[in-house]
Amino acid sequence: MARISRGFTLIEILVAMSIFSLIGLASTGILTSVIDSDEISQERFQKLQSLQRAMLIIERDILQAIPRRVRLDGERTEIVMKGGMTEDSDADGVGFVRGGWQNPQLMLPRSTQQFVAYRLNDEKLERVYSNYVDNVIGYEPKVRVLLDNVIDLNIEFYVQAEDDSGFGDNSLNWNESFTGAKLPRAVAFEIETRDFGILRREFALSGNGS
Repeated sequence: MARISRGFTLIEILVAMSIFSLIGLASTGILTSVIDSDEISQERFQKLQSLQRAMLIIERDILQAIPRRVRLDGERTEIVMKGGMTEDSDADGVGFVRGGWQNPQLMLPRSTQQFVAYRLNDEKLERVYSNYVDNVIGYEPKVRVLLDNVIDLNIEFYVQAEDDSGFGDNSLNWNESFTGAKLPRAVAFEIETRDFGILRREFALSGNGS
């Protein structure tokens, strides 16, 4: 007796195609989700790296701050650090001189000291620096963007309080502004970003001369 071969019906083929289509759509959705998650993770990681790099630069500059008086427009001042609300910053700013600027065997035509400043400009945390310690007329300082999407920048200074006679009363307080002939005991950077919220770092200074 001859064996009769039987093929698939049209309905069976359509059902099989529908199943394979659903499997393909599900696989595509999962793959797309994995790719999107990977891109988000990489973007988040890059932002975290930028934040860590910015905080390391700030820490290096602050911890290397020295009580070096600066000249403004050629005139000598007694100021070694000035901070608070400034005209060229959308929030707080600070400026000072730091040491430790590497210049092996003094081969470069510059000092081992450097004037640096920090400010907030158009939601960008900027580091302003110059090859010259004192302000040179006609020379524009350089600007480096350390961090984007910065909503606010608050800088505080830990200093000894003064009584009405102008003498210290031995108490220490955080002040929102500072202009002094010696460095404060500590400086705090409070940075509010869209990506990480509010971050605060406090740096103790050893070269305040007190």
